[in-house]
Amino acid sequence: MLTDEQIEAAKRTTHYSSTEPPLHEHNDCIRFAYEWLDAQVKTKGKLKSPLQIKHLIERWAGRYVSTSDVDVAASLHPQVQGKYPYFTISSKLTNPSATRISSLGQAFSQNQNEYHDLSNYSRSE
Repeated sequence: MLTDEQIEAAKRTTHYSSTEPPLHEHNDCIRFAYEWLDAQVKTKGKLKSPLQIKHLIERWAGRYVSTSDVDVAASLHPQVQGKYPYFTISSKLTNPSATRISSLGQAFSQNQNEYHDLSNYSRSE
């Protein structure tokens, strides 16, 4: 699991996809994004069609996640390249296991998890 120190260092060096100031409510949100990205099959090429990745992560984790959080998570992941939302992940998405984030205090702390739709995914962990 990512440490607060790793996350804080990455926040300072990430090239954000938006020109707006970065928004980070909690470091767990970056951990959610990292774990979601980690579960995906990695590809050599970037996604051709944009996906609403942050919304998929929010619904899976049950908590708000900003695009800035996804930017930082992608910058930390050694196998993920690209800028939001064009990452080197398969368009055939993998539904990550909830056990990836079950120990995080912010997991499922808001209502978005009730909208998690498995039809967005081709497979599950």
